[in-house]
Amino acid sequence: QVHLVESGGGLVQPGGSLRLSCAASDSIRSIDTMGWYRQVAGKQRELVAAETLFGLAHYADSGKGRFTISRNNVANTLYLQMNSLKPEDTAVYYCSASDAAFSRPYWGQGTQVTVSS
Repeated sequence: QVHLVESGGGLVQPGGSLRLSCAASDSIRSIDTMGWYRQVAGKQRELVAAETLFGLAHYADSGKGRFTISRNNVANTLYLQMNSLKPEDTAVYYCSASDAAFSRPYWGQGTQVTVSS
């Protein structure tokens, strides 16, 4: 079992930046895929970005060119650098870990990101 804790959310003005962190309770070095999702109340949770253990990254179109996902295997932490933030980026952001050895994906509790002037 992997326990995930997100941090780094907050209120930021349009055009600003935030870096989200997801601290894992165990090594993430061999986890197949770790990712960031976001959810707005009343809507489905959607993928923001994901990265495989081989370092291959995938981004949703909404974040391409603005968001960067990365993982620090020594610190057991996943990051999401978000630049040029827009009001439509406002959501609760969740960290996820998926692996063939897991019976289900693991999720963090989420961190709120609000982009507003």
